[in-house]
Amino acid sequence: VQLQASGGGSVQAGGSLRLSCAASGSILSIDDMVWYRQAPGKQRELVAGISSGGSTNYADSVKGRFTISRDNAKNTVYLQMNSLKPEDTAVYLCNAEVLVDGDNVRYLEVWGQGTQVTVSS
Repeated sequence: VQLQASGGGSVQAGGSLRLSCAASGSILSIDDMVWYRQAPGKQRELVAGISSGGSTNYADSVKGRFTISRDNAKNTVYLQMNSLKPEDTAVYLCNAEVLVDGDNVRYLEVWGQGTQVTVSS
């Protein structure tokens, strides 16, 4: 099972970006899907999460600016980022709890490779 993140880039403050993270492999279902970010010299922090039922939670720093959503049919989670600020600059990583099919059906915590978001003032 793999997570492939995309959509990062460089924007000016006030701009928008939409990140995507698609899961692939022998997937039976996906529970929570979460976006984290890590800036240079800082700890990784949770940005937003969404449950399989659509319940969401956000870091205080992004509430009202970012929106997380998912398409269960596509095994994909999105992060719409509006009104971006220079302090949003970081590598954004996606994470998911995946029920994996196979001889041993089990839950795996899977991480994507990260996508860079750079916001200039």
